[in-house]
Amino acid sequence: MEVINALGRRKRAVARIYVSEGTGKIIINKRDLTEYFPSTILQFVVKQPLNLLDVAEKYDIKVNLFGGGFTGQSQAVRLAIARALIKINPEDKSALRKEGFVTRDPRSVERKKPGQPKARRHFQFSKR
Repeated sequence: MEVINALGRRKRAVARIYVSEGTGKIIINKRDLTEYFPSTILQFVVKQPLNLLDVAEKYDIKVNLFGGGFTGQSQAVRLAIARALIKINPEDKSALRKEGFVTRDPRSVERKKPGQPKARRHFQFSKR
């Protein structure tokens, strides 16, 4: 198997991943998964598609990750991994879609408008 690459995005986070056959190592920005995401919840989020298909020990994954916060980054990696697994084996798509790992979450921060302190908040108004 050659190297499969895929892209995942969430909010401002972008994850480019390269999947090759291996022993289950996940390297993010030249650091180990447990070092990059110390939180076990975020590690779990990243590994969800692999655990669903029972292929966690089968592939080595190298991730180039930038932008966003840690939650958005972990979800971007999850989407990228799901897309790569579909490229490797298209029959897995229905199982991944059922769990919601294939859907790109379109929600992002609304822009701030001029004449307002925030996106929707207005300055205090008094008629006096």
